[in-house]
Amino acid sequence: MTLRIAVVQPTTNAPPDDELNVADAVRYVERAAAEGAEFVAFPESYPGPWRMPTTYDPTPAMVEVAQRCGLYVQFGTLEPIDQAEGTAYNLAVLAYPSGAEPGRYRRTYPPGPWSYPGGKFWDFQYVAGDEYPVFDTEQAAVGLGMCSEVYMPEVTRALALRGAELIFLPAGVNKRLLWASWRNLIWARAIENLAVVVTTQNIFSPDEKGLAMVATPEEILFESTEPGLFVVTVDIDRARELRGLTDNRESSLHNAAKAGVLNQWQRPELADVILHGASD
Repeated sequence: MTLRIAVVQPTTNAPPDDELNVADAVRYVERAAAEGAEFVAFPESYPGPWRMPTTYDPTPAMVEVAQRCGLYVQFGTLEPIDQAEGTAYNLAVLAYPSGAEPGRYRRTYPPGPWSYPGGKFWDFQYVAGDEYPVFDTEQAAVGLGMCSEVYMPEVTRALALRGAELIFLPAGVNKRLLWASWRNLIWARAIENLAVVVTTQNIFSPDEKGLAMVATPEEILFESTEPGLFVVTVDIDRARELRGLTDNRESSLHNAAKAGVLNQWQRPELADVILHGASD
């Protein structure tokens, strides 16, 4: 089975004008649908809001356009906990073509409040979540992570072990000196989890370098540093095939990624040793 993913790397309206991103996001989804996409991927916090207290909620607009256009939309927003105290979960959200209640992932790493309070773009008291939901779609089981969680392999491994085949890791802003390592880790998360991994980021000025990518276990299918909407066709069945194979001495003759890492290679009995070290 192939699926078509519209990776959107937008020129983003920064706060306090972030509500303008909602109308832009609707237009991106409409364009993606016209180009035959089945999924749309937006960056972290797009279309917003970016700050507490929140003044708008993009979810109704994203749910409406996903249903009207008949595709899945992965987007970013905040889930307020206490408006007065400025506490909120940072969300990656999946809107459905059916119009059903969206799937939500609350960022889990690192512990809050981290770098979000008082930032140039973000300003809220981030509270970390503690769950790794996986969402069924007609095309694939979908997992959601966020931004620098790419540096925490536990996140995507938890999703993969729960069945996620397509993992979105929307990112926030300019990576600066982290760009090369970040790019490397996006592909690494695809390789080690035998999954398709998708990322993109916000661009605020022409001199910024974006990082939009679609990586499979065996290759980087697409990448761009420029703003725009890019439709990428992915063979999800190849990732499934790799998950079903048994690794052996001849595997490297046929596979460009190591098969079996989610089943054949697993040793659950070592979980406590990995976390806590060998017992006396």
